[in-house]
Amino acid sequence: MREVRARLAATQVEYISGKVFFTTCSDLNMLKKLKSAERLFLLIKKQFPLNVSSVSKGKILSEIQRLINDDPESWLNAISTWKNLLELDAKKDKLFQRAALFQRAANPPKRKVEENDIISAKKLKTKQLQELQESGECLLEKQTEEETQEQGDFLTEREKSQEAFQNDVVKAADAKNQNDLTFRVSCRCSGAIAKTFTAQEVGRITGIALMKQFGWKADLRNPNLEIFIHLNDIYSVVGIPVFRIPLASRAYIKTAGLRSTIAWALASLAEIQAGAFVLDPMCGLGTILLEAAKEWPDVYYVGADVSDSQLLGAYDNLKAAGLKNKIELLQVSVIDLPLPSESVDVIISDIPFGKKFKLGEDIKSILQEMERVLHVGGAIVLLLSEEHHRRLKDDEQSSIPLNSEGSHTGEPSIKKCLKPGGKTGTSETVSSSFEASSQECLDKTPPFGSLVPVECHKVSLGRTDAFICKYRKLHSLGL
Repeated sequence: MREVRARLAATQVEYISGKVFFTTCSDLNMLKKLKSAERLFLLIKKQFPLNVSSVSKGKILSEIQRLINDDPESWLNAISTWKNLLELDAKKDKLFQRAALFQRAANPPKRKVEENDIISAKKLKTKQLQELQESGECLLEKQTEEETQEQGDFLTEREKSQEAFQNDVVKAADAKNQNDLTFRVSCRCSGAIAKTFTAQEVGRITGIALMKQFGWKADLRNPNLEIFIHLNDIYSVVGIPVFRIPLASRAYIKTAGLRSTIAWALASLAEIQAGAFVLDPMCGLGTILLEAAKEWPDVYYVGADVSDSQLLGAYDNLKAAGLKNKIELLQVSVIDLPLPSESVDVIISDIPFGKKFKLGEDIKSILQEMERVLHVGGAIVLLLSEEHHRRLKDDEQSSIPLNSEGSHTGEPSIKKCLKPGGKTGTSETVSSSFEASSQECLDKTPPFGSLVPVECHKVSLGRTDAFICKYRKLHSLGL
C-alpha cells in the first residue's frame, strides 16, 4: 500500500487478505518498477464471495458463469485497456530504438575507425603476420564473448519470453475481429468453494462461458491473453496478468535466495538514507543487499556470512547485477562481527530457520551482537520465523550478559552454525482485521536491551509464515 501510493501516485488503495487494489494512471514502465508485488493484474471484477453453504452445485455453477455473462461490457473495457497499455509500451520501445540508431549514425563508434586502420595495415603485412593477427583476434573475440555471456545468458530467456508475449498481444490488438483472441484461464480456489469445485473445474466452466460469450479461442500453451480467477471466502476476483513474467522474478538476480519481494520489503522498512552504512550480517546469497542497492544506490553496503558456498553465490549475484563494487562481502560470524560498537546505521537480515538452522536460544546472542554494532537511533529489520518471534516475545530478559573477557556468551550449539568454516549452509486504510493483528504483534513484542519494537508484519513464505520486525536503538549499551 505504501509503495503504490509513493511510486504510482495510486488512489483508492484498499487491502483485502493478501491483495492490494488501487487505481493509477501509470504506464507499463512505471508499473514494472513495483518491487513489493508478486504479480500485477488488471482488475475485471471484484465482488463478494460465492454463496456455497446452502445452495446446490448447479446453482454455484450458474454463479460462476454469471461472472462473465452478467456484465460483458466490463470484460471488453478491461481487454481494451490491457491492449492499449501494451501497444503504447511497444510504440515507446520502437521510438527508443530509432533514437538509439540515429545516435549511432550521427556518432559512429571509435572502434569502427580503428578497425578500418587495422584492415589497411594488414594489407601491407606478410601472409604469416596476417595469420598470427587473425588467430589473435579470434582469441580476443572468444575472451570477450566469455566475459559478456555471464551477465547476458540469465537475462535472455526472460527477455525473449516478454518480447514474444508483447508481440502476441500487439497482433491481437491489431486484429479487427475480436474472435482472433486466444486465451487460457488460471484459477485458485480456497475455503468453502474449494470443497465443492476444484480449480480445474472452475477454469473449465469459465473457459466455456468465455468462448460462448465472446467467441474467443482457448489456447493452453501460448495464449495472447490469460484470465486469472481467485475464489475464496472473502472475495471473488477476476483479472488479467499485466506481465507474463511475475514482477517477483528479477532479471538482475542470477541465483534466487530469499523471495525478492520480501527482501525489498525488509529494505524499504529500514528507511535507508544516502551515505548510510547498511549491514546484512547473515546475507546468504545477498538478495536483501541486491534489492537495497538497486533502490538506494548511494549507500555503503556490507554483507557477511559464515558459509563459503553462500558467499560465492552472493558474489556471482553481485557480479551479474553489476553491483560487485557497491557491496562488500565478508566471511565472519554474526556473533563476532569485526566492527566497532555503534558504527552501523541500518541492519537488515533474514534470520535462518528450518531443519538446517536450529538456532534455538542463539537468536538472542545474534540480536545482542547486532545491538552492539548499531548506533543510537539506528534501525534493525529482521525476518523471523514464528518460533524465533515467539522466543523473543516470551523472553523476559532485557539483555545478554557479557563474560569476563567482554565477549558475548553463547551455547556450544551456536558454533557450528555461526562460526566461519562451519558446515551450514476498501479505502485508504487497512482493514480492521489486518490492523488488529499487526498491532497485537507489536504490542506483545517486548523491548530487548536498548532495542524497542517499531513495526511488525506477518508475511507468507508459501508453506510457512514469518514476521518482519523492525526495532530501533534508543540509547547506548550500559546507560
